[in-house]
Amino acid sequence: MDSELNVSSQGEYIPHYQQDEDPFASKLSKEADIVAGIYLLMIGILSTLGNGYVIYMSTQRKKKLRPAEIMTVNLAVCDLGISVVGKPFSIIAFFSHRWIFGWSGCRWYGWAGFFFGIGSLITMTVVSLDRYFKICHLSYGTWLKRHHAFICLGIIWSYAIFWATIPFAGLGSYAPEPFGTSCTLDWWLAQASVAGQAFILNILFFCLVFPTAVIVFCYTKIIAKVKASTKEVAHYDTRIQNTHILEMKLTKVAMLICAGFLIAWIPYAVVSVWSAFGRPDSVPIKISVIPTLLAKSAAMYNPVIYQVIDCKSTCCRPGNLQKKNSLKKSRYDC
Repeated sequence: MDSELNVSSQGEYIPHYQQDEDPFASKLSKEADIVAGIYLLMIGILSTLGNGYVIYMSTQRKKKLRPAEIMTVNLAVCDLGISVVGKPFSIIAFFSHRWIFGWSGCRWYGWAGFFFGIGSLITMTVVSLDRYFKICHLSYGTWLKRHHAFICLGIIWSYAIFWATIPFAGLGSYAPEPFGTSCTLDWWLAQASVAGQAFILNILFFCLVFPTAVIVFCYTKIIAKVKASTKEVAHYDTRIQNTHILEMKLTKVAMLICAGFLIAWIPYAVVSVWSAFGRPDSVPIKISVIPTLLAKSAAMYNPVIYQVIDCKSTCCRPGNLQKKNSLKKSRYDC
Protein backbone atom coordinates (compact mmCIF):
# COMPACT_ATOMS: atom_id res chain seq x y z
CA MET A 1 0.00 0.00 0.00
CA ASP A 2 1.30 3.42 -0.91
CA SER A 3 2.31 5.46 2.13
CA GLU A 4 0.23 8.41 0.88
CA LEU A 5 -2.88 6.37 1.61
CA ASN A 6 -1.95 6.46 5.28
CA VAL A 7 -2.03 10.26 5.58
CA SER A 8 -5.24 12.05 6.43
CA SER A 9 -6.39 15.23 4.77
CA GLN A 10 -4.81 17.18 7.65
CA GLY A 11 -1.45 15.54 6.92
CA GLU A 12 -1.49 13.29 9.99
CA TYR A 13 -0.20 9.75 9.72
CA ILE A 14 -2.80 7.03 10.29
CA PRO A 15 -1.30 3.78 11.61
CA HIS A 16 -2.29 0.48 10.05
CA TYR A 17 -4.39 -0.64 13.02
CA GLN A 18 -6.62 2.43 12.67
CA GLN A 19 -6.99 2.03 8.90
CA ASP A 20 -8.11 -1.59 9.02
CA GLU A 21 -11.68 -2.38 9.91
CA ASP A 22 -10.37 -5.50 11.65
CA PRO A 23 -6.73 -4.93 12.74
CA PHE A 24 -6.55 -8.45 14.21
CA ALA A 25 -7.33 -10.31 10.99
CA SER A 26 -4.29 -12.08 9.57
CA LYS A 27 -2.78 -10.46 6.48
CA LEU A 28 -0.91 -13.68 5.67
CA SER A 29 -2.21 -16.73 3.86
CA LYS A 30 -3.70 -19.56 5.90
CA GLU A 31 -0.77 -21.79 4.90
CA ALA A 32 1.80 -19.18 6.00
CA ASP A 33 0.09 -18.84 9.37
CA ILE A 34 0.14 -22.61 9.90
CA VAL A 35 3.86 -22.76 9.07
CA ALA A 36 4.55 -19.87 11.48
CA GLY A 37 2.45 -21.55 14.17
CA ILE A 38 4.32 -24.84 13.83
CA TYR A 39 7.65 -22.98 13.94
CA LEU A 40 6.70 -21.13 17.14
CA LEU A 41 5.34 -24.32 18.69
CA MET A 42 8.69 -26.06 18.15
CA ILE A 43 10.61 -23.04 19.43
CA GLY A 44 8.34 -22.82 22.48
CA ILE A 45 8.73 -26.50 23.38
CA LEU A 46 12.52 -26.48 23.01
CA SER A 47 12.85 -23.24 24.95
CA THR A 48 10.57 -24.42 27.76
CA LEU A 49 12.39 -27.74 28.11
CA GLY A 50 15.88 -26.22 27.86
CA ASN A 51 15.40 -23.29 30.22
CA GLY A 52 13.24 -25.38 32.54
CA TYR A 53 16.09 -27.87 32.84
CA VAL A 54 18.59 -25.14 33.69
CA ILE A 55 16.27 -23.78 36.38
CA TYR A 56 15.51 -27.25 37.76
CA MET A 57 19.18 -28.20 38.09
CA SER A 58 19.82 -24.86 39.83
CA THR A 59 17.10 -25.48 42.40
CA GLN A 60 18.89 -28.67 43.42
CA ARG A 61 21.64 -26.57 44.93
CA LYS A 62 19.92 -23.21 45.40
CA LYS A 63 21.68 -22.52 48.72
CA LYS A 64 25.09 -22.94 47.09
CA LEU A 65 24.50 -20.81 44.01
CA ARG A 66 27.22 -18.24 43.46
CA PRO A 67 26.49 -14.68 42.29
CA ALA A 68 27.16 -15.32 38.61
CA GLU A 69 25.10 -18.52 38.72
CA ILE A 70 22.17 -16.50 40.04
CA MET A 71 22.41 -14.25 36.98
CA THR A 72 22.36 -17.33 34.75
CA VAL A 73 19.20 -18.59 36.47
CA ASN A 74 17.61 -15.17 36.03
CA LEU A 75 18.32 -15.25 32.31
CA ALA A 76 16.71 -18.69 32.10
CA VAL A 77 13.67 -17.36 34.02
CA CYS A 78 13.29 -14.50 31.52
CA ASP A 79 13.57 -16.88 28.58
CA LEU A 80 11.13 -19.32 30.16
CA GLY A 81 8.73 -16.46 30.85
CA ILE A 82 8.71 -15.48 27.18
CA SER A 83 7.99 -19.10 26.20
CA VAL A 84 5.30 -19.84 28.78
CA VAL A 85 3.54 -16.47 29.06
CA GLY A 86 3.87 -15.12 25.53
CA LYS A 87 4.24 -17.85 22.93
CA PRO A 88 0.91 -19.66 23.56
CA PHE A 89 -0.93 -16.47 22.54
CA SER A 90 0.92 -16.10 19.24
CA ILE A 91 0.77 -19.85 18.48
CA ILE A 92 -3.00 -19.90 18.94
CA ALA A 93 -3.34 -16.72 16.88
CA PHE A 94 -1.36 -18.11 13.95
CA PHE A 95 -3.32 -21.37 13.94
CA SER A 96 -6.58 -19.39 14.23
CA HIS A 97 -5.57 -17.16 11.30
CA ARG A 98 -6.32 -14.07 13.43
CA TRP A 99 -5.62 -12.53 16.85
CA ILE A 100 -8.54 -13.81 18.94
CA PHE A 101 -7.71 -12.17 22.28
CA GLY A 102 -8.87 -8.59 21.54
CA TRP A 103 -7.22 -5.38 22.63
CA SER A 104 -6.80 -6.44 26.26
CA GLY A 105 -4.96 -9.59 25.21
CA CYS A 106 -2.92 -7.56 22.73
CA ARG A 107 -1.75 -5.16 25.43
CA TRP A 108 -0.96 -8.02 27.83
CA TYR A 109 0.99 -9.92 25.18
CA GLY A 110 2.91 -6.78 24.16
CA TRP A 111 3.72 -5.99 27.79
CA ALA A 112 4.88 -9.54 28.59
CA GLY A 113 7.11 -9.78 25.52
CA PHE A 114 8.67 -6.38 26.16
CA PHE A 115 9.07 -7.05 29.89
CA PHE A 116 10.87 -10.38 29.54
CA GLY A 117 12.87 -9.10 26.56
CA ILE A 118 14.21 -6.17 28.58
CA GLY A 119 14.87 -8.50 31.50
CA SER A 120 16.97 -10.76 29.28
CA LEU A 121 18.99 -7.93 27.76
CA ILE A 122 19.69 -6.21 31.08
CA THR A 123 20.65 -9.54 32.66
CA MET A 124 23.16 -10.09 29.86
CA THR A 125 24.43 -6.55 30.40
CA VAL A 126 25.06 -7.35 34.06
CA VAL A 127 26.77 -10.62 33.08
CA SER A 128 29.04 -8.79 30.63
CA LEU A 129 29.97 -6.28 33.35
CA ASP A 130 30.73 -9.16 35.69
CA ARG A 131 32.97 -10.78 33.07
CA TYR A 132 34.66 -7.43 32.40
CA PHE A 133 35.48 -6.71 36.04
CA LYS A 134 36.50 -10.29 36.78
CA ILE A 135 38.98 -10.42 33.90
CA CYS A 136 40.09 -6.80 33.54
CA HIS A 137 39.94 -5.83 37.23
CA LEU A 138 40.96 -8.87 39.27
CA SER A 139 40.17 -7.34 42.67
CA TYR A 140 36.46 -7.40 41.76
CA GLY A 141 36.22 -11.12 42.47
CA THR A 142 37.37 -10.63 46.06
CA TRP A 143 34.38 -8.54 47.13
CA LEU A 144 31.53 -9.88 45.01
CA LYS A 145 29.10 -11.49 47.44
CA ARG A 146 25.82 -13.36 47.10
CA HIS A 147 23.72 -10.42 48.29
CA HIS A 148 25.19 -8.24 45.51
CA ALA A 149 23.62 -10.57 42.97
CA PHE A 150 20.20 -10.20 44.61
CA ILE A 151 20.60 -6.42 44.52
CA CYS A 152 21.32 -6.73 40.80
CA LEU A 153 18.20 -8.87 40.39
CA GLY A 154 16.11 -6.18 42.06
CA ILE A 155 17.52 -3.55 39.70
CA ILE A 156 16.97 -5.74 36.63
CA TRP A 157 13.33 -6.52 37.40
CA SER A 158 12.57 -2.93 38.45
CA TYR A 159 14.12 -1.64 35.23
CA ALA A 160 12.09 -4.08 33.12
CA ILE A 161 8.82 -3.32 34.93
CA PHE A 162 9.37 0.43 34.62
CA TRP A 163 9.94 0.50 30.86
CA ALA A 164 7.36 -2.17 30.03
CA THR A 165 4.66 -0.42 32.09
CA ILE A 166 5.31 3.16 30.95
CA PRO A 167 3.01 2.76 27.90
CA PHE A 168 0.07 2.16 30.26
CA ALA A 169 0.69 5.59 31.80
CA GLY A 170 -0.36 7.27 28.57
CA LEU A 171 3.15 7.82 27.22
CA GLY A 172 2.86 5.03 24.68
CA SER A 173 0.85 1.92 23.90
CA TYR A 174 0.90 -1.61 22.54
CA ALA A 175 -0.65 -2.38 19.16
CA PRO A 176 -1.12 -5.16 16.60
CA GLU A 177 1.70 -5.98 14.20
CA PRO A 178 1.01 -5.16 10.52
CA PHE A 179 0.39 -8.86 9.78
CA GLY A 180 -2.34 -8.96 12.47
CA THR A 181 -1.57 -12.07 14.51
CA SER A 182 0.85 -10.61 17.06
CA CYS A 183 1.21 -7.45 19.11
CA THR A 184 4.13 -5.24 20.04
CA LEU A 185 5.11 -1.79 21.27
CA ASP A 186 3.35 0.89 19.24
CA TRP A 187 6.34 2.05 17.19
CA TRP A 188 4.00 3.96 14.87
CA LEU A 189 3.40 6.62 17.53
CA ALA A 190 6.60 8.30 16.37
CA GLN A 191 4.92 9.00 13.03
CA ALA A 192 2.07 10.85 14.70
CA SER A 193 3.61 13.37 17.12
CA VAL A 194 6.76 14.79 18.69
CA ALA A 195 5.73 13.24 22.01
CA GLY A 196 5.55 9.88 20.29
CA GLN A 197 9.01 10.38 18.83
CA ALA A 198 10.41 11.29 22.26
CA PHE A 199 8.86 8.17 23.79
CA ILE A 200 10.24 5.84 21.11
CA LEU A 201 13.69 7.45 21.25
CA ASN A 202 13.82 6.92 25.02
CA ILE A 203 12.77 3.28 24.59
CA LEU A 204 15.42 2.73 21.91
CA PHE A 205 18.18 4.31 23.96
CA PHE A 206 17.50 2.83 27.40
CA CYS A 207 16.21 -0.57 26.26
CA LEU A 208 18.50 -1.28 23.29
CA VAL A 209 21.32 1.14 22.44
CA PHE A 210 22.70 1.70 25.95
CA PRO A 211 22.67 -1.96 27.10
CA THR A 212 24.12 -3.09 23.76
CA ALA A 213 26.87 -0.46 23.96
CA VAL A 214 27.80 -1.67 27.47
CA ILE A 215 27.96 -5.28 26.25
CA VAL A 216 30.12 -4.39 23.24
CA PHE A 217 32.43 -2.24 25.39
CA CYS A 218 32.89 -5.00 27.97
CA TYR A 219 33.74 -7.74 25.51
CA THR A 220 35.98 -5.47 23.46
CA LYS A 221 37.98 -4.71 26.61
CA ILE A 222 38.03 -8.39 27.55
CA ILE A 223 39.41 -9.42 24.14
CA ALA A 224 42.12 -6.75 24.39
CA LYS A 225 43.00 -7.89 27.93
CA VAL A 226 43.18 -11.55 26.91
CA LYS A 227 45.50 -10.80 24.01
CA ALA A 228 47.76 -8.77 26.28
CA SER A 229 47.88 -11.33 29.08
CA THR A 230 48.21 -14.62 27.18
CA LYS A 231 52.01 -14.77 27.40
CA GLU A 232 52.01 -13.61 31.00
CA VAL A 233 49.63 -16.38 32.13
CA ALA A 234 51.87 -19.01 30.50
CA HIS A 235 54.50 -18.34 33.21
CA TYR A 236 52.10 -19.01 36.11
CA ASP A 237 51.53 -22.33 37.84
CA THR A 238 49.04 -24.91 36.60
CA ARG A 239 46.23 -23.90 38.93
CA ILE A 240 46.29 -20.27 37.77
CA GLN A 241 46.48 -21.41 34.15
CA ASN A 242 43.47 -23.68 34.64
CA THR A 243 41.53 -20.86 36.28
CA HIS A 244 42.41 -18.59 33.38
CA ILE A 245 41.27 -21.20 30.86
CA LEU A 246 37.96 -21.64 32.70
CA GLU A 247 37.37 -17.88 32.83
CA MET A 248 37.99 -17.67 29.08
CA LYS A 249 35.61 -20.55 28.45
CA LEU A 250 32.88 -18.94 30.52
CA THR A 251 33.48 -15.62 28.81
CA LYS A 252 33.05 -17.28 25.41
CA VAL A 253 29.73 -18.70 26.58
CA ALA A 254 28.58 -15.27 27.76
CA MET A 255 29.68 -13.69 24.47
CA LEU A 256 27.81 -16.31 22.44
CA ILE A 257 24.67 -15.80 24.52
CA CYS A 258 24.80 -12.04 23.95
CA ALA A 259 25.60 -12.49 20.26
CA GLY A 260 22.69 -14.93 19.82
CA PHE A 261 20.28 -12.54 21.52
CA LEU A 262 21.40 -9.52 19.50
CA ILE A 263 21.42 -11.41 16.19
CA ALA A 264 17.85 -12.52 16.88
CA TRP A 265 16.62 -9.08 17.89
CA ILE A 266 18.55 -6.61 15.73
CA PRO A 267 16.58 -7.32 12.49
CA TYR A 268 13.38 -6.73 14.44
CA ALA A 269 14.84 -3.54 15.94
CA VAL A 270 15.77 -2.28 12.46
CA VAL A 271 12.24 -2.86 11.14
CA SER A 272 10.81 -1.22 14.27
CA VAL A 273 13.01 1.86 13.89
CA TRP A 274 12.00 2.08 10.23
CA SER A 275 8.34 1.85 11.27
CA ALA A 276 8.90 4.66 13.77
CA PHE A 277 10.99 7.09 11.74
CA GLY A 278 10.98 5.88 8.14
CA ARG A 279 8.22 4.76 5.79
CA PRO A 280 6.50 1.92 7.66
CA ASP A 281 4.26 0.97 4.74
CA SER A 282 7.26 0.40 2.49
CA VAL A 283 8.01 -2.84 4.38
CA PRO A 284 5.98 -5.68 2.79
CA ILE A 285 3.83 -7.48 5.35
CA LYS A 286 5.19 -10.89 4.33
CA ILE A 287 8.71 -9.58 5.00
CA SER A 288 7.84 -7.89 8.31
CA VAL A 289 6.81 -11.19 9.87
CA ILE A 290 10.30 -12.72 9.42
CA PRO A 291 12.16 -10.48 11.93
CA THR A 292 9.32 -11.04 14.40
CA LEU A 293 9.63 -14.82 14.16
CA LEU A 294 13.43 -14.60 14.41
CA ALA A 295 13.19 -12.47 17.57
CA LYS A 296 10.81 -14.99 19.15
CA SER A 297 13.47 -17.69 18.75
CA ALA A 298 15.97 -15.89 21.03
CA ALA A 299 14.75 -17.66 24.17
CA MET A 300 15.76 -21.04 22.72
CA TYR A 301 19.45 -20.30 22.11
CA ASN A 302 20.91 -20.19 25.60
CA PRO A 303 20.39 -23.82 26.68
CA VAL A 304 21.71 -24.89 23.25
CA ILE A 305 24.83 -22.77 23.78
CA TYR A 306 25.37 -24.31 27.21
CA GLN A 307 25.40 -27.78 25.65
CA VAL A 308 27.51 -26.89 22.61
CA ILE A 309 30.21 -25.32 24.79
CA ASP A 310 29.82 -28.25 27.23
CA CYS A 311 29.73 -25.87 30.17
CA LYS A 312 30.49 -28.15 33.12
CA SER A 313 28.48 -26.35 35.74
CA THR A 314 26.06 -27.45 38.40
CA CYS A 315 23.55 -25.11 36.80
CA CYS A 316 23.57 -27.48 33.83
CA ARG A 317 24.68 -30.76 35.41
CA PRO A 318 23.95 -32.70 38.61
CA GLY A 319 26.09 -31.80 41.60
CA ASN A 320 27.99 -35.08 41.76
CA LEU A 321 31.27 -34.14 40.10
CA GLN A 322 34.50 -35.44 41.56
CA LYS A 323 36.66 -33.19 43.71
CA LYS A 324 39.25 -32.89 40.98
CA ASN A 325 36.63 -30.99 38.98
CA SER A 326 35.58 -28.73 41.86
CA LEU A 327 37.16 -25.67 40.27
CA LYS A 328 34.98 -26.07 37.20
CA LYS A 329 31.75 -26.59 39.08
CA SER A 330 32.30 -23.73 41.50
CA ARG A 331 32.18 -20.91 39.00
CA TYR A 332 29.52 -20.66 36.35
CA ASP A 333 29.45 -17.22 34.87
CA CYS A 334 27.85 -17.80 31.52
